[in-house]
Amino acid sequence: MNDRITRDMSPAEILAALRRAEGYFLCNNERDVSQSDFKNRLMPMTTVRVAPYRDAAGFFSVEVSGGASIHLDLMRKQVNPFERLRIARKHMPRTLLQTVCRGANLFGYRHYPENVIRLVVREFAKYVDVWRVYDFLNHVPNMAVVFEEVKRAGRLLMPSVCFSTGREHTDEYYVGKVGEILEVTGPDVIISIKNYAGLGTPKRVGQLFEAISRAFPDIILHYHGCNTDGNDIGRMTAAVLAGAKICDVADHGYGAIYGQAPALTLIQTLRDYDKKAEGISIQALLQSSDILRRERKIYEAFESPFRGHDPTVTHYKLTGGAVVSAFEQADRGGFLERMPEILEELARVQVELGNWWSVTPGSQILWTTAVSNVLNGRYERPSLDLQNLILGRYGPLPFYEPEDWICEKVLEYQRRDGKKWHKIIYDEGGQIKPHEPDLEHERRRLQEDLGRAVSDEDLALFLQFPFDTLSYLKFEGKYGKTWLLPPEIWFRQGGFAPGERLKFADERGVPHYIDILSTRREGANVHTTMSVDHNIQTISIQVEG
Repeated sequence: MNDRITRDMSPAEILAALRRAEGYFLCNNERDVSQSDFKNRLMPMTTVRVAPYRDAAGFFSVEVSGGASIHLDLMRKQVNPFERLRIARKHMPRTLLQTVCRGANLFGYRHYPENVIRLVVREFAKYVDVWRVYDFLNHVPNMAVVFEEVKRAGRLLMPSVCFSTGREHTDEYYVGKVGEILEVTGPDVIISIKNYAGLGTPKRVGQLFEAISRAFPDIILHYHGCNTDGNDIGRMTAAVLAGAKICDVADHGYGAIYGQAPALTLIQTLRDYDKKAEGISIQALLQSSDILRRERKIYEAFESPFRGHDPTVTHYKLTGGAVVSAFEQADRGGFLERMPEILEELARVQVELGNWWSVTPGSQILWTTAVSNVLNGRYERPSLDLQNLILGRYGPLPFYEPEDWICEKVLEYQRRDGKKWHKIIYDEGGQIKPHEPDLEHERRRLQEDLGRAVSDEDLALFLQFPFDTLSYLKFEGKYGKTWLLPPEIWFRQGGFAPGERLKFADERGVPHYIDILSTRREGANVHTTMSVDHNIQTISIQVEG
């Protein structure tokens, strides 16, 4: 369609097209749906199967990378994160690819040194067209280096302002924060409102977008939300009517509860207001969902067992992906029956610690604190991350500091020098710039461990996740590109019987055959002999210890 945005357009051309459009555009947030509803387990071959229809659908962008997905792909041996981007680029050549980046935390859980940030952004920017960037404290200096590198790479920058509710979360605060960002970036950006847990009513969200639009009438606005309470269609409708040009959505055949609301429902709703989804092919949307409905069965084991929308998220304010992980951790930790108590404590802790935004890494700090408070007593066993938060290591708290008694319990915990909490803050408080590693020294370390040359992509992953990157790269070196296996084989439980033939096509449609010849166990190891496209090989796996 001639009114759609495509990858062959420059950032300036894209921004111009967004400004002159009378309707709105859609971002398909595959990455967030996978994270929030399927524990980041979406495999590349599912993306390949649906890609032609997504590419034809006319989305503004498809978010296929970022957040926790980078780490999970490595940790679960699913795919090299750069390979995932190359696959998506090959099969969706017209569509902008998008990532979400946690500012100075990149795709990890701590502030990284500046030279690491620049290397990682440069490498990912070779494939990623749109960069949605946020900080859990809305502290703009934590995002500035990423902003700079994205602009330098000639990519489209989407600075995000995290949104929440409560007395401090006024239109004036958020308008001021947008202004602070624009002073750093200039006007040629898309400003995103990150409603990480699906908070606020449609009326509240509409008021916020109206306030920002009044203050900055030429700025392009984007809405990112979750559908945890089932009300994000209402919020997106209000946002579009108040001037938003882009909304994040899911395929109606794949979206569930904690991720985004379905694209087709939003389109149908906004038709009543004479608002058009620019560039969208309804037929392609339907075809995508038909495929994903069939694929979804494969990932059923990773869906949360706790079904149904949860309007009480407005109280505990946990982001979609964290809600699923929280229930899973509680189940494994044997304290599932205490979840109502923990969620109540989570709401209390949020207010006590400053009423900021429960997104990574802040969501982990709040969650671990609430769990510890319930299981061990209130602030009796504070984490190092909580101590660092109160010390201002992540940046200044935006609204107010915790009360004195909390600072005392947290900061004086296990101190052997007898120093009091206010003296600790005075002497040790504030952000500390992380030490910049010698990148070539780190490259040589990795080369020695792998016994081969190391690319800048390898190094960018290693500097964020040393253990899991090394483990993944060794796995890939031993077993090859296992992501070519379709998910129905990758996730199959119970093993494969001798004499069984596995048939599948790779990403190019080329057929392959794996014949299981024999499986035997010797002690802690299982040895499987197979014929892979008529080549005999035996793979030994340690299953114990």
